[in-house]
Amino acid sequence: MVMGSIIDIKSDIISMINDRQQVTYNELKSFASSLSIKEDELKNNLKELEAANAIASRNSGGILTYYGLQSEDSLRRILIVEDDKNINKLMGLSIGKGFEITQLYDGSEAMAKIKGEKPDLVILDLMLPGMDGLEICQTIKKTSNLSDIIVIIVSAMDPTSNRFKGIKYGADYYIRKPFDPVELRSLVTIFLKKKGKKFDPLVDLPNEDRISEAVEKIVNENNDEYELGRLRVDGLAEFAQRFGTDSGVTILRLVSQLLQEKVKEWGSDVFVGFLNGDDFVVAGNQDKVDKLITEIKAEFSAVFPFIYQSEGYKPIERGVDDMYAAEVPKLGLTYATIKKDFLMQKRSEILKDKDANSDIGSYTYEELRKMLGSDGLDITITRSQGGVRLSIGKRGE
Repeated sequence: MVMGSIIDIKSDIISMINDRQQVTYNELKSFASSLSIKEDELKNNLKELEAANAIASRNSGGILTYYGLQSEDSLRRILIVEDDKNINKLMGLSIGKGFEITQLYDGSEAMAKIKGEKPDLVILDLMLPGMDGLEICQTIKKTSNLSDIIVIIVSAMDPTSNRFKGIKYGADYYIRKPFDPVELRSLVTIFLKKKGKKFDPLVDLPNEDRISEAVEKIVNENNDEYELGRLRVDGLAEFAQRFGTDSGVTILRLVSQLLQEKVKEWGSDVFVGFLNGDDFVVAGNQDKVDKLITEIKAEFSAVFPFIYQSEGYKPIERGVDDMYAAEVPKLGLTYATIKKDFLMQKRSEILKDKDANSDIGSYTYEELRKMLGSDGLDITITRSQGGVRLSIGKRGE
């Protein structure tokens, strides 16, 4: 990639984003600084590129991330299904131009439209006359010629069970009302127009480069208020073995979306990444991290009865004690702060094996898992042409 003058900044930004598929704002800021381009100039160029639908941005796991977009000859089709006419209108306005949008207010009418015309993306409320949103979502994802339709649920209903059910039935994302119009627009655009691999909110959390930055910050900066830790989904391998790998991925998606929702509340004070297994990386200001972990654990625990009920158990009628009978695989969240001396020891071991010409501060997922003490876990996530796949077995076997 040729880095040139201010005149070339737009093409250089697009080249950088397309080369990496996703680029953080801080990375773009460093690139601009290397060319003596002021931050205001960078921001203006980014805004112009977004307005031209060349790129799109999203706050992913607490990190502002940019994606390259593909240009298309025909408009992608979106169906909005929301019985409140004012909210339906706001959704349409939020998405804006560049799409063919149809707006309906009845679930049964919407399902007929979906079967007849197969839109590219459906935005669903849950409480609908005729046919509710969860039933529509489940029907879409279970019907072979419709299953690749992207489904975003936007609902004011209690998310404790409904978020889980939506993800379980195949929804690609769940947004709580009142929704952020910018978030809805960004999600729709990235889902439909992202270049390269299909966008997936689970694996498109801050990547290995951003996690590597957090590791280096712990090692090289004397900041006692900054913390890096690992949040593990305990029992996920046993759960996936018992109920199937799709059920295991559903649990990971649930935890991912719970984390992403919480992180949005605190901006740049905390971020989360995904280690492509049964664990996530959490980093940031200690008090914010502590609050996030406490709230995530509470919300995850509240969903337990519905998780087991979906697999054929009846914990709500039987009681919590019965739900955790020995034959039922137990799920839980465990958070462990990564101590600096442990991190430095593991990092030193990895650096001995790294190529002398490689970037010392950039690590692969395998190296990061070793440094964070998660290299012996039982779950591995890979991205295939059909989407995310979960494999059970020790890494490296």
